[in-house]
Amino acid sequence: MNDSPRILVDASSFLYRAFHALPDLRAPDGLPTSAIYGVANMLRRLLKDHEAREIAVVFDAPGGSFRDALYVQYKAQRPAMPEELRVQIPLLHEWVRAMGLPLLVEPGVEADDVIGTLARQTPVDQPVLIITGDKDMAQLVNDKVHLLDTMKGVETDRGAVLERFGVPPERIADFLALTGDKVDNIPGVPGVGPKIAAKWLAEYGDLDGVLAHAGEMGGKVGDALRAAADHLPLSRQLATIRVDVALPSLSLERRPPDLAALRRLAQQLGFHAWLKDLPADPGPSAAGAGQLDRNGYRLIIQPEALAALVQAVEKAELVAIDTETTDLDPWVADLVGISCAWLGADGEVTAVYIPVGHRDGSPQLPRAEVLTALRPWLEDPAAAKLAQNAKFDWRIFWHQGIRPAGLLRDTLLESYILDSTQTGHDLDTLAQRHLQHRNIAYADLAGKGKNAKNFADIPVTEALPYAAEDADVCLRLDRLLWPRIAAEPGLQRVLTEIEMPLVTVLARMEEAGVKVDHRQLEVLSAELAEEMQGMEARAFHAAGQSFNLNSPKQIQEILFDKMGLPVLKKTPGGQPSTNEDVLAQLAAQAELPRLILDYRALAKLRNTYADALPRMIEPRTGRVHTHFQQAVAATGRLASSEPNLQNIPVRTEQGRRIRRAFVAEPGHVLMSADYSQIELRIMAHLSGDARLRSAFAEGLDVHAATAAEVFGLAPEAVDAEARRAAKAINFGLIYGLSAYGLAQQLSIDQGAARQYMDRYFQRYPGVQAYMEHIRAEARERGYVETLFGRRLYVPEIRSSNPARRAYAERAAINAPMQGTAADLIKKAMIAVDAWLLEAPERGRMILQVHDELILEVPQAGVAAARAALKARMEGVAELAVPLLVSMGVGDNWDAAHS
Repeated sequence: MNDSPRILVDASSFLYRAFHALPDLRAPDGLPTSAIYGVANMLRRLLKDHEAREIAVVFDAPGGSFRDALYVQYKAQRPAMPEELRVQIPLLHEWVRAMGLPLLVEPGVEADDVIGTLARQTPVDQPVLIITGDKDMAQLVNDKVHLLDTMKGVETDRGAVLERFGVPPERIADFLALTGDKVDNIPGVPGVGPKIAAKWLAEYGDLDGVLAHAGEMGGKVGDALRAAADHLPLSRQLATIRVDVALPSLSLERRPPDLAALRRLAQQLGFHAWLKDLPADPGPSAAGAGQLDRNGYRLIIQPEALAALVQAVEKAELVAIDTETTDLDPWVADLVGISCAWLGADGEVTAVYIPVGHRDGSPQLPRAEVLTALRPWLEDPAAAKLAQNAKFDWRIFWHQGIRPAGLLRDTLLESYILDSTQTGHDLDTLAQRHLQHRNIAYADLAGKGKNAKNFADIPVTEALPYAAEDADVCLRLDRLLWPRIAAEPGLQRVLTEIEMPLVTVLARMEEAGVKVDHRQLEVLSAELAEEMQGMEARAFHAAGQSFNLNSPKQIQEILFDKMGLPVLKKTPGGQPSTNEDVLAQLAAQAELPRLILDYRALAKLRNTYADALPRMIEPRTGRVHTHFQQAVAATGRLASSEPNLQNIPVRTEQGRRIRRAFVAEPGHVLMSADYSQIELRIMAHLSGDARLRSAFAEGLDVHAATAAEVFGLAPEAVDAEARRAAKAINFGLIYGLSAYGLAQQLSIDQGAARQYMDRYFQRYPGVQAYMEHIRAEARERGYVETLFGRRLYVPEIRSSNPARRAYAERAAINAPMQGTAADLIKKAMIAVDAWLLEAPERGRMILQVHDELILEVPQAGVAAARAALKARMEGVAELAVPLLVSMGVGDNWDAAHS
């Protein structure tokens, strides 16, 4: 007996299920990929779970089948295949073939008929496993043919068919004729459901027997059967899967996968998990990048080799450079080695590693000698250099007394500029994504966990391929990414005029850091702890018992089991959610959820800032040095980490007290410069709305002006409450807020919120027209752009899922404003940094948070710094409305911001 089953995959049934179940995934070029991704992963799991020597993947052919000729209404109610699904099918077919799987697409019949025929043609001693979610396939089940729905993990044998339908497999077509099939638009007997159909078939044997006894049936159901008698044989014919299709001669033997084709397709489609799992490519990598050869990497450990290297990099058009260090924190990292890669005259990549700080006794040149030899080239602004995350490397060189110049591009930023919505712009991810190459993992070299070696303790010969590969890959990535950017003027402008100049600006800010008064934070920590104890006692009283306020399980039991509050949302594990949104909604019904929220807010402030910041003070400077990240937020906004200074609350007293702990050095003050209502001003510019532009041009309070327009008030009659509501409308609408969202914010009903929105758009028609235009543009192009050319992809704007599409539409409206605001603050930072570099005694830029810059300046230079900062920030771009910067000065951040 042949124990290996013949596996027949009903790919068309999974095609639609994957398309509708998965998010609207997109390839780098914007092509929809959710169906391809879903079916490809289903096939991969299938092959992993089931040994398959014979397999066929069967799709419906385009056009109709013989059933359409039998009955013109067959499947007539089905909508046409969505275009975003249709365009995926050719590539999915290509993917299936690349997996080495036989593919069948037979015109004139359906996939079911092909599968039925292949099942019947299978040798009697060989089992058949049909992979499908289609109930019609149950008629093919017998002792050797089973169904498997891999998405649900359900296998169906003869007994399962009988249990589910009440009839055996050979009566399924009769069963479907009686009940009808809404999916395929097959007419049945009105009023006859599964129970009646199964009862009749059990009693009379088959459809013919039921029809023979139709005259005996009483009541309305009997009348319905007799009325349907003429079309029931046709219904059975439509529901019957053919098992006699004349198929072309085709081997169902599974072939080895075409790895090169799979890599190419995975790259084209952006399937990074597949690229990661595919074996390394022994042949050439991505077009134009050449083949990596670790065996060709060279160590520079002799003086004459170092001299030759200097000559080579001085002649090279572009050199990729990378540093190896003892730590990932530049403040404590020591230089261990330098790697370089460049393109030779022969078009081949040369990659080398210069060890200078290994502690294993390996031969290496003295660090001072290497840096002295490289200094002229490193500091030459005309010597073009390339790096991955250059900000780190530049700071490492600074700590060695070298001021590198000539930074041309950064592959991390190139990847980010090309698609900021991609996850992962690190070198390893980019190598797999663009070169189909798997870099040597650091853990493979140094080990993991407590036993991991420091890089300085790695033998030089082992470090060589790892270190040189980083520079090699960086160079090859640039050869792929830069031409794509250079072909798009907007993207090129964002990279060369904004992101690249910002690298060294951020490096200087990280070096500068900000002084933190740890004594203030220690006092605040103690006070927060006391407040938390009081909050805890009040929570115990409200709950009628003590409990752990940090335990979601105990909170669930009290709120939902004991207090009987409604479950508004569940966790992925099926438990009642107690997240912030849920507690905020429950707070309207009971005191305890609000107390828990307040306790969590205090605990977060204490743990994240009051307790953590003093531990982050660098002993050598007495300051905290955050890390600014350029390639995180999809809209271009900067982020900060270790510590994250973007999320310190500004509206609560505790948040303001944390800001007060950020202080100036003696003899200095902190100066804050904050763009006023920047996103509304950008909206006025982009939309061209006359009233909105006029309000800004006249210097009006735009929220008060909106209140007067929307609520029909005289300007002098606008009170604080009306202004607050208008502010929520102004910002809510540019964030794409719905009537429901606005109603939640203003605590009003949706009808009133809708009226406010309608009045707003009546008074500001240019804003509504812009929103409609940008949504349409995003649907057409798959992305939106900032004023300066930064691009944000919104693939789900074409989704057939209404919720995903609505979310993408909100992002399409908001992204040009958030992104333009991000571009403006970055351009301002570059301009201000240039002014500071002219005379270092003017002060230093130390923080950037949202639309605010913070400088530390000498008290004697406040007037000049104020004038220079305001002029440069307001003059960084010319919009249709004036840019306005609010200024503040104080001995701490809160005082300067007030």
